[in-house]
Amino acid sequence: MPSTTTVTTPRPATPRRSGVWLHRYAVLVAVCTALLVFAGGLVTSTGAGLSVPDWPLSYGMVFPPMVGNVRFEHGHRMLAATVGMLTVALALWLQRRETRPRLRRLGWLAVGAVVAQGLLGGLTVLLMLPPLVSVAHACLGQTFFCIVVAIALQTSAGWRQAPAPSIEPAGIVSLRGLAVLSTAAVFLQLVLGALMRHTGAGLAIPDFPLAFGRLVPAFSTPGIAIHFAHRVGGVIVAACVAATAVVAMRRHREQRPLLVPAVLGLFLVAAQIGLGGFTVLSAKAVVPTTLHVLNGALILANTLVLTLRSFQLLQAAPARRNAVLGAPAVIP
Repeated sequence: MPSTTTVTTPRPATPRRSGVWLHRYAVLVAVCTALLVFAGGLVTSTGAGLSVPDWPLSYGMVFPPMVGNVRFEHGHRMLAATVGMLTVALALWLQRRETRPRLRRLGWLAVGAVVAQGLLGGLTVLLMLPPLVSVAHACLGQTFFCIVVAIALQTSAGWRQAPAPSIEPAGIVSLRGLAVLSTAAVFLQLVLGALMRHTGAGLAIPDFPLAFGRLVPAFSTPGIAIHFAHRVGGVIVAACVAATAVVAMRRHREQRPLLVPAVLGLFLVAAQIGLGGFTVLSAKAVVPTTLHVLNGALILANTLVLTLRSFQLLQAAPARRNAVLGAPAVIP
């Protein structure tokens, strides 16, 4: 009986799942950072910033009795320490598994940002909450959140499997330009919001939507000027986000990675305006005031996602690109 030779077909290699778990871990860090933003807002909303007057310990202890406002301030510190450790682990994971140098650098940038954020947080306590340091602490927190969100986005399967960029339809403004403008406007608005909170100008204008019953109040105090500037900034942000959504819905309806964040931005901004109004009318009640801080961070993250996605999926038409570079446009 003739012998038969069995040919064994090699099994395809199982796809490595380290990239999936890396992305999930980056999302976890981003969610924890959002919770940290909420906890920081809660400290400001409850006036608990100096309830623990020393740093880095709390009343000379690692874990003091969690009574009164101490639970807000020390809870914020505990969550910040947790996020710091998670960030170091994320950077190490990226360094070991990520092949894209820019993402490895972004991971270490996140570590630097979270360390600087911790030091600024300590300075705010040791220097008795000076407005300049407190505002810097708030703004660096938003910047760190953006870094972590960018890492979470760029480690996703959707990002890694994105199609080649398409030519952006011609128009007066590009989606990429509007996304960048929206992101910059939101960040500047958050700076104004932090300045308003940490200078005690949150109720400098006590009514809403008008200002002392007028469209434009008399700027009799610096607080009124800061508060009104924040309201004007809100209008500018709403206009930028709305224009971005209109362009996305008209020109990029079939590209969900662009359409979804553009439309989501409309809802987040509408909620932010409502929370801002409720914050004033409730005389800065803790819940709406803190949610206003958190939602502002979510708007910034959303506009950043749209910006990164638009630069990944779109490129300027040759005529527009040549015009920007100063080269003559080539008309086919």
